[in-house]
Amino acid sequence: MKSPTERIIAEIDGPIGWLVFNNPARRNAVSLDMWQAIPEILGAYESDPAVRVIVLRGAGDKAFVSGADISEFEQNRSSPEAIARYEEIGTKAQAAIEQARKPTIAMIHGFCMGGGVGVALACDLRIASESARFGIPAARLGISYRLHGILRLIELVGPSFAKEIFYTARRFTAAEAHGMGLVNRVLPDGGLEEFVRSYAAMIGENAPLSLAAAKGIIAEATKPSDAIDRARCEALVRGCFNSEDYVEGRRAFMEKRKPVFRGR
Repeated sequence: MKSPTERIIAEIDGPIGWLVFNNPARRNAVSLDMWQAIPEILGAYESDPAVRVIVLRGAGDKAFVSGADISEFEQNRSSPEAIARYEEIGTKAQAAIEQARKPTIAMIHGFCMGGGVGVALACDLRIASESARFGIPAARLGISYRLHGILRLIELVGPSFAKEIFYTARRFTAAEAHGMGLVNRVLPDGGLEEFVRSYAAMIGENAPLSLAAAKGIIAEATKPSDAIDRARCEALVRGCFNSEDYVEGRRAFMEKRKPVFRGR
């Protein structure tokens, strides 16, 4: 599909919808036009039944995303009004990733810094190469992350590691990130893409409605008890049991064959 900006590549390959941050000269730092393009690309993938999994990655071999493009800050984040507009656009982009109904994977190699960590946190899974490096240098820029972004980090690593990440503003290795719970898996540098493709294909073979139900219910389960939308959870479960895919899953099991799910 055609991307709204040349700085993001959007490609569909089998069950995978790829979203590639394509700003390698700046280690894939995210510019304003890139933030603006993300919801449109994800919306197209959401509506395409051929896309079962969405994978986000960086172009080249130096970085996943090294953060927001600081060279734009003087123009786009130098006044309260400009800051508010920029943050609204960035928040919408990260919300589009976080709220995507289809599974999302951050395939992380090289630098994953600042806003790059935010993008990775918005994904369902984070799979990194051994040489990946993580960090949030907010304290070196004199800025602060807002509550939602920090809550996302705390959900994964807990308050103590979140404090260490923000207080030190240092770079963490992939092994350290894995130990904190920041990433799901760490792969040898040469095996990252092959593993992600294989993993995405495995996920893509499963029933789309079941995946969407699991994602939606897990999202509700992480809310405070009095904020959980139990009716939504029940509706997601009923949607699976009332689906053609449930019939196909039962038949395939009885016939000892691989099911072919269609997401309906």
